[in-house]
Amino acid sequence: MHDQPAALLDTHHAIPAVLKAVDLECERGQRRLFRRLNLQLRPGDMLQVSGPNGSGKTSLLRLLAGLMQPVAGSIQWHEAPPTWHEGRPARHLLWIGHAAGIKGLLTAQENLSWLGALHIPASRAAIWQALESAGLRGFEAVPCNSLSAGQQRRVALARLYLPSAARLWILDEPFTALDKQGIAQLELHLAGHCSRGGIVVLTSHHQLEHRAPTYHELDLGQYAA
Repeated sequence: MHDQPAALLDTHHAIPAVLKAVDLECERGQRRLFRRLNLQLRPGDMLQVSGPNGSGKTSLLRLLAGLMQPVAGSIQWHEAPPTWHEGRPARHLLWIGHAAGIKGLLTAQENLSWLGALHIPASRAAIWQALESAGLRGFEAVPCNSLSAGQQRRVALARLYLPSAARLWILDEPFTALDKQGIAQLELHLAGHCSRGGIVVLTSHHQLEHRAPTYHELDLGQYAA
């Protein structure tokens, strides 16, 4: 965890945590990845998960997103088990995995309309604005299988620019395939989400230059089983 001004930390720690992991343990392929992991995230927090390959970074994010179940421990959202573990869409959660997760035969606009409907359906104007904010102006009606890898990544990330009630963003390697300008823009957008009371959890080998004031790092290597 990076040092922060004591006054800021004291004030922030007085805010109740909304997302908690308690004594979390994870297993993949009969191999225990980590154990006894505890974390607390409050509005405004940005958590970057690091660790060596195979330490369970993606698995931790999938646990927090409800895509996996822990072998031990629990995850709590506002002191209760999160509803996304019951198979219902969680409008307060936005998950973007390592793969772009878009359909190649659909246009950028069609993909974003479909993905955005998982939260609050957005208007055509809002979708076009989100695509422009993500650096895809002029590519709205282009099938995604005709776009470069970086552009396809931007289509997926354009969800972050839609009007949405999602407070918790869980992002697995979000900077993949982005150029230097795209990385800087995304860093600023993530920090802005935190400044508005949102929470960001991400994995990345990239060292962020623009961070939320309450930025933390979690090294999974310290929790190796």
